Amino acid sequence: MSERPSSFDYEDLLACARGELFGNGNAQLPLPPMLMFDRISHITEDGGEHGLGRIVAELQIRPDLWFFPCHFKGDPVMPGCLGLDALWQMLGFFLGWTGAPGRGRALSVGEVKFSGMVEPKVSKLEYVVELKKIIRRKFTLGIGDGVLKADGETIYTAKDLRVGLFQEPAGA
Repeated sequence: MSERPSSFDYEDLLACARGELFGNGNAQLPLPPMLMFDRISHITEDGGEHGLGRIVAELQIRPDLWFFPCHFKGDPVMPGCLGLDALWQMLGFFLGWTGAPGRGRALSVGEVKFSGMVEPKVSKLEYVVELKKIIRRKFTLGIGDGVLKADGETIYTAKDLRVGLFQEPAGA
């Protein structure tokens, strides 16, 4: 990619989920309803706290989102694991956006803290991942720190998110 886009709308994210954005066998986002953001408002390879890249995504919260009626009946809240998954999704997208080959897999997270909840009354989520390290060897490994903000207030933090991009062996 010569001049890479610095933002992506919902249709771009769906193209990525179908495997059309980064090419066959490369990073893909999950399809809805597991796609946990509506747009990527900013992505850069040289910004962020560590100077290695930053990605920012958003999700408009609607009371009819699929997880509210079942988690929990009469006490709707977005499962914390979905916010964490969004951060992994973004890290994998970032690696694909840089041109790294392979299919993405969430590998681990060092530390997660929840200090608030996403309830139907929340208007907008903002997710931010700051890249700390990218290792390119037999596979590509991205390491970053992330936050989830609900209406501007940080309610989740995740340290040392790890996502790998793995290529199919030749002839497989």
